[in-house]
Amino acid sequence: MYSLSIIILTLNTMFAVTTKLEENSNYNHLMEYSRYKKIPKIIEESALIALSYYPELKDTRIDFVFKKNIKQSVMQAQPKFDVLLNGKGNRAYQINISSLFKLNHAAIPIHQLPKNIMIGWIGHELGHIMDYESRGLIGMLRFGFGYIFSDKYIKKAEQKADTYAVNHGLGFYIIETKRFILDHTDLPEVYKEKISRLYLSPDEIVEQVRKLEEQRAAKIEE
Repeated sequence: MYSLSIIILTLNTMFAVTTKLEENSNYNHLMEYSRYKKIPKIIEESALIALSYYPELKDTRIDFVFKKNIKQSVMQAQPKFDVLLNGKGNRAYQINISSLFKLNHAAIPIHQLPKNIMIGWIGHELGHIMDYESRGLIGMLRFGFGYIFSDKYIKKAEQKADTYAVNHGLGFYIIETKRFILDHTDLPEVYKEKISRLYLSPDEIVEQVRKLEEQRAAKIEE
């Protein structure tokens, strides 16, 4: 007759094997979204999780690039100008990521931020790429001009990126990222004021998520 310790050891081994198989399955699923992407290994998992919410971008060329300094931003999505003349669906994009998350009295490597925050931040930038993909060449030129010269246009573009992210199921991550920024006691107030002024607030995102869930529930009942 088996002793209790052997039974427990067997169950623990089975659990470990099952967990490993689930992890491998999840990893294989995420790797489907790595096609045509260049992602630094250190942020690969966060980037792939964010990308998995955007199946439309599965075949879109996107490079994730660490930068020492991005003016007034932590991340920045932009089209690659050498292929900007290509038609929709044939462009390439680059998401610049500040290598350091700068605080008032310190700076930490960006990859050390909590995973959910990285997913939310990248998910927002992918929302910008969805916006770019919907625009023709003239629309992209207007976007660039408006983003440079108009705060009103910036606000519209940033809130549109948030909305894309929420509509693709990233609402939880976007809310968590906004609260992380706005509640962070050591982030520069100038940066937090910019986020409050130009982006959707956590409460507005919660309301968007609520309406989205109501719409989905209504479709199920039909």
